[in-house]
Amino acid sequence: MHYKRLVVAAILVPLLYLYIMHLPAEYFLFLLVFVSTIALIEFYAMFRIGAVLRYAGVACGAALLAVFFTAPHLFADVLLLSALSLMGLRLVIKRDPSSSLAEVSAVILGLLYIPGLLTFQLDLVRSGPVWIVMLYVSVWVSDSLAYYIGKGFGKRKLYVEVSPNKTVAGAVGSLAGGAVGAVFIRAVLLRQVSLTHSVLLGVTVGAASIVGDLVESMFKRDAGIKDSSNILPGHGGILDKLDSVTFAGPVFYWLSVGLGLIN
Repeated sequence: MHYKRLVVAAILVPLLYLYIMHLPAEYFLFLLVFVSTIALIEFYAMFRIGAVLRYAGVACGAALLAVFFTAPHLFADVLLLSALSLMGLRLVIKRDPSSSLAEVSAVILGLLYIPGLLTFQLDLVRSGPVWIVMLYVSVWVSDSLAYYIGKGFGKRKLYVEVSPNKTVAGAVGSLAGGAVGAVFIRAVLLRQVSLTHSVLLGVTVGAASIVGDLVESMFKRDAGIKDSSNILPGHGGILDKLDSVTFAGPVFYWLSVGLGLIN
């Protein structure tokens, strides 16, 4: 299992770096739409959303990302239009009103949770692809140190009701890993960012990654599944790989703006 994780990471990480750093921002939009679509399908499958609502939600998610990139001032309108359309669709495709609130709520929450939170990465890539690299490297090192430190030294559980394997030591590893990742990228690509700001960004990413991971675990435990899918050998599903960055992305963006690092 660990071998599969390393092989997948060794293949994907260099490809993603080259893709992000050397292609125009529009290509990053295409990548986000692609992974968001798969993650949304996984999320809707977790809660057994019917095919019509499921694929309508996926279409709305792609539209939200595209509108945010091309006409961000219309994003709120398109989000509300999506909610209205999905509620109306549920009304006409199924006469039985039972479970309608749960079904519609899950579909709309999926839009907020996945494409909605991913939109902050479009703001980051417009400020420069290196910010996306810093975000993802910080998240990746955060997750890696959380796993290995938790496995090696973790005894006290962090939140056993949601994720029995998470430990306090792993959480400390997540904070340290985020800082290490951010400082590394600062050293090789972002020398204009101070060391203090890099550490602050990294620790914040590490903290947000913990919350994002636990939130997805909460949803999976409610749905009664272990992984969102098995599309990535040794890693689970696309949503399992995005769970940390969905929360870390907005927090990283807000803090970067607050510190005056990006506009």
